[in-house]
Amino acid sequence: MSGKKKELAGFTVPGLELKEGHKVAVILQSRLHALNDLQLTLKHAHWNVVGRDFIGVHEMLDPQIALVRAMVDETAERMATLGVSPNGLPGAMVNARDWDDYSIGRAKTAEHLAALDLVYNGVVASHRTAIEEVGPIDPVTEDLLIGQTGKLELFQWFMRAHLEDGSGALANAGARTEKSAASKAK
Repeated sequence: MSGKKKELAGFTVPGLELKEGHKVAVILQSRLHALNDLQLTLKHAHWNVVGRDFIGVHEMLDPQIALVRAMVDETAERMATLGVSPNGLPGAMVNARDWDDYSIGRAKTAEHLAALDLVYNGVVASHRTAIEEVGPIDPVTEDLLIGQTGKLELFQWFMRAHLEDGSGALANAGARTEKSAASKAK
């Protein structure tokens, strides 16, 4: 038996064809990788943030990390419910992702928040794409992703509140890389 067949069960949820359930779960696998990466990235920033606003940002990140970890679990469990074995292994994530590791080490709060804003841009945009893909097939998974996206957008707003000036402009406006975002926010 090939590894592919071991990953796919002979069932999915009632109301979906087997092929549809498996297709939705494959889409969720990319979300699982993105969310796993996000919670690790947030924890990395939590450990490496320094400066005047250290404690506020340090403590703001912990609840985000906890909720993203819960999203990881619910995403993996939905995949299993749909009949596909979720893969949360680091090697699988690194091999499948189309983004680089977070590029900021020890840095001031504004630098991390500016870089994390770009990370959230990518995760939220790819979640929205997944919503569009699964919506016509599976409204239950669509609902799960909509709920996650709403929370991710809220987390991003928390970060942006630190980067925004009185006119509504972000300190990292126009940045295309994490390092350039961090540099603009210094």
